[in-house]
Amino acid sequence: MERACTWGHELPFKRRLGSFEHLGFGNLPPIMNWLAHLLLSEPTSAIRLGGILPDLVATSRLGALPPDFQRGIKRHHQIDAYTDSHALFRRSVRRLHPPYRRFGGILVDIFYDHFLARNWPSFSKQALPDFVAEVYASFESHRQVIPEDVYALLQKMQAGNWLCSYGDIPGVTEVLRRIGRRFRRPCDLTPAISILEHDYQEFQNDFTEFFPELFAFVLPTPPPSEAPA
Repeated sequence: MERACTWGHELPFKRRLGSFEHLGFGNLPPIMNWLAHLLLSEPTSAIRLGGILPDLVATSRLGALPPDFQRGIKRHHQIDAYTDSHALFRRSVRRLHPPYRRFGGILVDIFYDHFLARNWPSFSKQALPDFVAEVYASFESHRQVIPEDVYALLQKMQAGNWLCSYGDIPGVTEVLRRIGRRFRRPCDLTPAISILEHDYQEFQNDFTEFFPELFAFVLPTPPPSEAPA
């Protein structure tokens, strides 16, 4: 049975250390801000997959992956470090009240992927469903490299079309439900959706300021909405 999230003190500012054991997760990873990591990757399938594998594979197993995957892994960590230290991201975390601020980095990651999905044409010329279809197709093409347990999770992602689920509130709610269930002591994160709904414009404003800065940090060219005519 899921319980209300009332655990102790606020967690250290989160980042994904392999299997999330530092946050009380077991070896089953939650769904994080994969949409952002995939968009900000170099546009090859191996590097894109490398960009999400640090959320799925224990650190000790990442080193065995091929060089292109390592490039994606490196960018993943760069994005995480930049995001965690950014004042706008931290401002969003402060909008969460206890007990959810304890999970603030995780929740704001998900909230920002919601706004990314809602504003996808501002950051990519490729339609979101087409982009996601390419990502799903890459799972099979790299199956021999991806650890079997991770491949099974990626199959579930594709079957449930998780990457297209961020764009509406029910989809975000289901993401939070999956995350809460994967804690060793399951807790219900779904009430945090009420904070997003109550302060929706404020969170959206934070994202609107933050994401172009992250985009510029990672990629050499501006997003489509800012590119010169």
